[in-house]
Amino acid sequence: MNQGFEQVPHRALITVCLMIATLMQALDSTIANVALPYMQGSLSATYDEITWVLTSYVTAAAIMTAPVGWMAMRFGRKRLFLACLIGFTVASMMCGAAQSLPQMVAFRLLQGVFGAALVPLSQSTMLDIYPPAQRGTAMAIWGMGVMVGPILGPTLGGYLTELYNWRWVFYVNLPFGILAVAGLSVLMPRNQPSASLRFDWIGFAVLALGIGSLQMMLDRGQDQDWFSSTEIIVEAVLAGLGIYLFAVHMMTAEKPFLPPGIFADMNFLVSSCLMFAIGMVLLASSALMAPWLQNLANFPVETAGLVLAPRGIGTMGAMLIGGRLSSRFDPRLFIALGVLLLCWSLWEMTGWTPDVARQVVVMNIIVQGAGLGFIFIPLQVLAFATLAPVLRTDGTAFLSLTRNVGSAIGVSATSALLTRNTQALHEQIGGYVTPFNRTLHGFKMLDPSTPHGAAMLDRLVNQQAQIIAYLDSFKLLIFTSLPALLLLLLLRRPRVAPPALESHAVME
Repeated sequence: MNQGFEQVPHRALITVCLMIATLMQALDSTIANVALPYMQGSLSATYDEITWVLTSYVTAAAIMTAPVGWMAMRFGRKRLFLACLIGFTVASMMCGAAQSLPQMVAFRLLQGVFGAALVPLSQSTMLDIYPPAQRGTAMAIWGMGVMVGPILGPTLGGYLTELYNWRWVFYVNLPFGILAVAGLSVLMPRNQPSASLRFDWIGFAVLALGIGSLQMMLDRGQDQDWFSSTEIIVEAVLAGLGIYLFAVHMMTAEKPFLPPGIFADMNFLVSSCLMFAIGMVLLASSALMAPWLQNLANFPVETAGLVLAPRGIGTMGAMLIGGRLSSRFDPRLFIALGVLLLCWSLWEMTGWTPDVARQVVVMNIIVQGAGLGFIFIPLQVLAFATLAPVLRTDGTAFLSLTRNVGSAIGVSATSALLTRNTQALHEQIGGYVTPFNRTLHGFKMLDPSTPHGAAMLDRLVNQQAQIIAYLDSFKLLIFTSLPALLLLLLLRRPRVAPPALESHAVME
């Protein structure tokens, strides 16, 4: 920006407004999850159809994240930020007022389009208004919204749905949106837009094709039996083709909207791979925990939400510690500590049974949240430590893109593994349920020759199959997290500020 770090007035107030915008966008990625059954009845939709309320938002946000850097330079960061914040708030109100499923899906797409820019623009603004010595703390404050939002979303959504109705899941954005718009319109510094920039329509089109097809494949794969379906094969081919064409176009085009210079920085490239892995674990772990607590441990909905809430406490505490100390100590040590804590908590979960003590669950959830918090802030510091300031907005947009794609793949992969393993284990365990099994002879209510006994046995077998299948999904998340330790060897702790690099346009 045109002002120096020490000349930015009202820095604390700007940070609060940026945090509100970040929290709004992060919350909406998960806050509607618990309201889906209520929305399904109101909108007369089947279970498969109502999931589009979630996937439409994620898909639109992922596709529109990549051109954020170009749009910020073309129209000005402040102007773009305010337009997206207003659009996101209005789209949220439209979602709350939707009367049919097509309306809801259309409004959620619109909400994702406007919300895609909020996180990267917030992050790049925070990096610009704080000097390098304070960026660790600044990223800790900003990161709370990104990490805690998806964690607290289901809890807040459950309470709003229980106390009012599902429409308040979207209406709650209105007062916060008005507050953030009012504050940023007055306090946020301006930067000079570059009216001569032209949009890279080819690059955007092939990227949208790749990400959109990939998301469709992940969402529809389980229902269509994956690659035995022609639809899934076509979507997989289109996804691979779109991503390949985008990579080729980015390296050969004269002025692509995502400059290849960001991938020349090793720290940023490795950090993007780490962010992809963290994105997989972040949403997939919470998506597995909620049904485990409700369906297997028989926790009431409100109790399950309260048990999951301490994860946010662990995340916030670790972010504050990591943010303050990452500038004094090697940030790679904090990332390694976070990965080890995360893997340890997941390993403990592989030994859980439905009668696990509530305090054991809470302590494990806190440790898991702390692991994610220790990873996230030092990773942000390392990613942008050697990246030229002119590439920050593009860098933050790409990091958000990798996190979104990682989250989508993580949720889809664990869900698919859970479903398939449950079916396979049900068949395997059911093979031992026969009239010749002497274990069943002493229980008349479990007599497989009677309809009542057969039904009860089927429920017991299905429960045991689900327990084992959940444990296998937790193991998958461990194998996703462990390779991050090897990637740390490629990261370098910066010693001097990086020189300014040229980009496809001057942003500030």
